[in-house]
Amino acid sequence: MKYLAGRPFPLGSRLTEINGEKGVNFALFSRRASGVELAIFCDGKEIRLPMIKTDEIWHLFVVGLKAGTQYGYRVTGQVNEEKGDLFNPNKLLVDPYANAIIGDPDLSSDDAVKWFHWNDPRDNAHLAPKSIVVERHSFDWEGDYKPFTPWSETVIYETHVKGFSKLNPDVPEKIRGTFAGLAHKASIAHLKRLGVTAIELLPITYHVDEPHLQKMGLSNYWGYNVLGHFAVDPKLAYNQADPLTEFKQLVKTLHKAGIEVIMDVVFNHTAEAGKDGPMLSQRGIDNEAYYWLTDNSEYLNWTGCGNTLNVSSDVAVLRWVIDCLCYWVKECNVDGFRFDLGAVLGRAPTFSEKSAFFTAVYSNSKLSHVKLIAEPWDIGWSGYQLGAFPKPFAEWNDRYRDDMRRFFLQSSGELGGFVRRFAGSDDIFAHNRQPFHSINFITAHDGFTLQDLVSYNEKHNWANGEDNRDGHGHNISHNFGIEGNTENTAILKQRDLAKRALLATLLLSGGTPMLLAGDELGHTQQGNNNSYCQDNEISWIDWKTADQSLIDYTAKLIALRKQIPLLSQESKWWTSESVQWLRPDGNVIQFKDWQDHSSKALQILLEDKWLILVNAKSAKQLFLLPKGNWQVLLGEKETTLMTDTLAVTLNHIEVCVLQRN
Repeated sequence: MKYLAGRPFPLGSRLTEINGEKGVNFALFSRRASGVELAIFCDGKEIRLPMIKTDEIWHLFVVGLKAGTQYGYRVTGQVNEEKGDLFNPNKLLVDPYANAIIGDPDLSSDDAVKWFHWNDPRDNAHLAPKSIVVERHSFDWEGDYKPFTPWSETVIYETHVKGFSKLNPDVPEKIRGTFAGLAHKASIAHLKRLGVTAIELLPITYHVDEPHLQKMGLSNYWGYNVLGHFAVDPKLAYNQADPLTEFKQLVKTLHKAGIEVIMDVVFNHTAEAGKDGPMLSQRGIDNEAYYWLTDNSEYLNWTGCGNTLNVSSDVAVLRWVIDCLCYWVKECNVDGFRFDLGAVLGRAPTFSEKSAFFTAVYSNSKLSHVKLIAEPWDIGWSGYQLGAFPKPFAEWNDRYRDDMRRFFLQSSGELGGFVRRFAGSDDIFAHNRQPFHSINFITAHDGFTLQDLVSYNEKHNWANGEDNRDGHGHNISHNFGIEGNTENTAILKQRDLAKRALLATLLLSGGTPMLLAGDELGHTQQGNNNSYCQDNEISWIDWKTADQSLIDYTAKLIALRKQIPLLSQESKWWTSESVQWLRPDGNVIQFKDWQDHSSKALQILLEDKWLILVNAKSAKQLFLLPKGNWQVLLGEKETTLMTDTLAVTLNHIEVCVLQRN
C-alpha cells in the first residue's frame, strides 16, 4: 500500500489528490502522543501505517483509498495516570472527526466492558467501532434555500426523529422512525398544519448505549451519549449504508416546506464516561487535552455523565467543536444548534460570557447567521447560568416553565411571576438581549409531557430499571384528583382545559415558544418523566389516539400569534404604552396584587386592540372588558360575550382572546 506524508490539515479523513495521486489524507490531533498508527481495514485484514507528526498533528496520505474505507487509530505514549495520560495502542480509537462510524460496542457485561478499559492489554479491534471515509459535497441540494425565519417569528417544535413517525399509519411502514419517515409528506403535512417554523431534533449523531442500559436490555433512546459528533447515527436512517444523504434529504425537504432545522448537539461530555468507562476515542488520543481533570487527574464531572469536555481552555478541543458546527452548517445546511448543558462551554473553569468558545462562535462567519440556543446550566458549582449567556445565544428559560406551571396548577403561583414570564422575562434578558432570546416552554423531552403534567402528581419511571429513583421529583404538576388514567369525565374535562390554557399561554407569550412534539395531540408517557432509555411505545407518539381538536386548537393559536404584531417585534420590550395589565373588574392591577397567591385571573390588553383573558381558577370568573366593540377569536364553547354589559364569564381554567374591531 503506497502512502505519502500527506498534510496536517484539514483534520479527519478527506478524499483528495496530492502530487497527482488520488487517495485519502488522514490527520489527527494528539499533543502528548509519542506515536500514532493509522489502522486500515479491508478484505478482513488490518493494515497499520505509521503517521508523521507536524507540531501537534499526526498525518498521512494513503494512495488509492476510496469512500467507504474503514479505519481507526492506535495511539502510543508515556502512560502517566497522575498527569492524565492513558495511552494504549491495543485499543482501536474512533477518529473524533469521523463523518461516519460503523459498529456498536458491546458493553452488556463487566467482561465485555473490560475489552474497552484503558489499561486492558488485549487488542480489541474486532470489537471496536470503526470510522469510515465519506465523500463530501456529493449531494444535489437543487438550489436549497434556507428559510432564515426571523427569531421574532420563530415557533420551535422539539422532536425525536424515530419517535415522531414510528407509529404514524400514514407513513409507509418501512420508513417509519427514520429521517425518511420524518421527511414523508404525511409528516410534513402535520408540521404545516400546526404552523411551526423550526424543528429541533434531539441528537442525530452517532452515540453509544451505556453499560448499565445494555445490561438491562435497554438503549439510550434520546441519544445524548455521543461518540461521533461529526457522524449521523445510522440507526435513524432507512438506508443505514448512507445515513448522511438521508439526513440531507430531510433538511432539504423541510426547507422546501419553510421549516428550519435545529440540531441538539452535545459538547459537554462524551460516551467514554468516567475513568472506568470505555476507551473509544478522545481518552486514548489525548485525555489530558480533551477533558477537564482535577489536580490528581480525576475527571471533573460537571455533567453527571462521568466526564466533562474542556472546550474553552484547550485550543485544539475548541477548534474541534467549531469545526464540527461549521461542518453541519456547510455540509448539511442546518439552521441552528441547541447546546446541551451549555454552561460547560463557557467554563474556564468558572463560567464567563467572554470565554474562548463564545468568542470563537461570535467571530466565525459560518456561524454568524445560524440560530444558537443554550441549555444554560450544568450540575457543577455555579452551574446555573440562565440569563448570563452573551449575544447571539438564546436560552431555554426554565423559570418560564416553572412559573407558568405554578400559576395554573399550584396554589403557590403568583400573578407577578406569570406577568414577568408572559412579557418575555425582561428581568432575565433585558440587560443584554431581546425578548426572543427567551426560549419559552411548558414541557420538553426531559420531564412530563403536557398530558402527563395534568395527569400525574408523581413520576412513574419503573420501566427505567432504577426503582423509580431517576428523573426529577419536583414536577409542579397536578392530576386533578386521580393519579394517571381515569374515566371520570369531570377530571378529564379539567385536564383538557388545563392543557389548552397552558398551550395558549405558551403560544401567546412574549419570547420564542417551543412546543414538545406530541403535546398538541395528547401524547402520554404513562407518567415516565425520564424516558431517555425507552425506545418503545412509551416514547413514540401514538397517532391513532391523537386528539384532533387539540391539534386544531394548537394550530389556531400559532396562527393567532402570527397576527399579533407585538409578538413578532424584533427587538422591543413591552412597555406601558403597548400593554396594560388589568384585573378582572377592568381596573389596572395594583402593586399589592403581584404577590397575591389568590390572584389567579387577569386581562392583558395588547396595543389597545388584542385582549387576552386568563383564568387559572377551576371556578367561574367574570371579566368586565374595556370599552369597545369586541369579538371573541379564541375561547371554549361555553365562553360568551355579553355585548350590552361588555362582560365575559370564563367558567373554568381558560384563556380567551378577543379582538377590538
